[in-house]
Amino acid sequence: MISSLEDLVRQVKKQKLKPSQLVEEAINQIQLKSDLNIFIEIYENQARFQALQIEDKLNKGHPIGRLTGCIFVVKDNFLLKGSKTTAAAPILQNFEAPFTGTCLQKILDEDAILLGKTNLDAFAHGTSTENSYYKSTKNPHDSQRTPGGSSGGSAAALATDICHFSLGTDTGGSVRLPASFCGVVGYKPTYGLLSRYGLVAMASSTDCVAPFTKTPQDAKLLIEIMAGRDNLDATTLDSSNLDFRPKTVNQNLTLGVIKELNQNLDSDVQKTFNEALDHLRTNGWQIKEVSLPNIKLALACYYVLVSAEVSSNLSRYDGLRYGVHQSHDDWGELIKLNRHHGFMAENKRRIMLGTYVLSQGYYEAYYQKAQKLRTLLCQEFDQVFRQVEALLSPTSPTVAFKLGSKIDDPVQMYLADLMTVAPSLVGIPAISLPLKTAGLPVGLQLMTPQMTDNFNLNLAQELFNQLC
Repeated sequence: MISSLEDLVRQVKKQKLKPSQLVEEAINQIQLKSDLNIFIEIYENQARFQALQIEDKLNKGHPIGRLTGCIFVVKDNFLLKGSKTTAAAPILQNFEAPFTGTCLQKILDEDAILLGKTNLDAFAHGTSTENSYYKSTKNPHDSQRTPGGSSGGSAAALATDICHFSLGTDTGGSVRLPASFCGVVGYKPTYGLLSRYGLVAMASSTDCVAPFTKTPQDAKLLIEIMAGRDNLDATTLDSSNLDFRPKTVNQNLTLGVIKELNQNLDSDVQKTFNEALDHLRTNGWQIKEVSLPNIKLALACYYVLVSAEVSSNLSRYDGLRYGVHQSHDDWGELIKLNRHHGFMAENKRRIMLGTYVLSQGYYEAYYQKAQKLRTLLCQEFDQVFRQVEALLSPTSPTVAFKLGSKIDDPVQMYLADLMTVAPSLVGIPAISLPLKTAGLPVGLQLMTPQMTDNFNLNLAQELFNQLC
């Protein structure tokens, strides 16, 4: 039995497992799970060729990477040189990436085998993977339910054991929510720890590359590989400055439960979350209720700021060089038609909202106030982290909801992000852990201060060992 990515690599190095065999098993699993609509593109031949190259290196005794033989997939908003990157949107249908993104390249350099690109909400706008040009991905635990979004394809691929890990992007919960709905681990790092170079941008001030794994230990390995300053992304941080606090991860730590995020939960989520807290208390953990008064406004703050950034980032797409291209003699009308046919409904909704809050007369009333609220949230989190070492909440107020149940009600869809947007706004690391439950998966969200990613993942592994 493979217990971790490092264990898998050890077995490949000893040639107890053959990369080519692992690739064939993964391809067979894709065929078995084809009804879930996980993939936008599958790289069967490339993966087979890559596996044979690794086996040749092993046979010749050449140096190999830290992820040798590990099969992975990426969300289709990562650029891979020479391949299509669609972001699941019509306007990018014919776009071929001219280079490979930094984080993806770092993973490939460690001899991991890329199997394909996965489905997502178009331009990562959504919480259910229903806003995709390629139709909905389905939840592996119940095909009538959503896998979460926007990184639903990457979460479903891992949950079905197609791959050993996967990559997504988390802007306001787009990895943590699918992790919760699909019963896997999803980790959002400190903002700026991982380079965004080579990603199709959604909201530049909260976008993060984020992995799906089976354990926090595996997520830690991937973060260590991908972290570091990138001269091509001015927002990246020097990972050598990470706060590797010499704290023993044990029951002497105080874990805070956010009062405002422990209300109005679905009964299954409330029951599972309370059972997890009771288990921790029984085993000697210190649990303390804390309050973040302004967190109830975080969702409204998030959608004002993110929509503004979406409006700005999507203004570059005109459909003239790639993607959906219409015909019209008038230049302005041509661009209007291209955008009409090239963007999905949710893309248009966010562009309109973002343009509105940035417009003259409304900028001060909405965008500026949201930025002030963001600062208040940062201050409240700083104050709470002086009382406790980490914060706990459910990852989502509900279990995975049925496909189609919220697609016509944008407000209800946005409420699925209720628990996850605040950590994104303040830029702190947050992880979703799959709690034990007899029913549909329920996620536990663990949050720690900025630049404590190593501490977060060590603590997460301890909680994972006890609760998951």
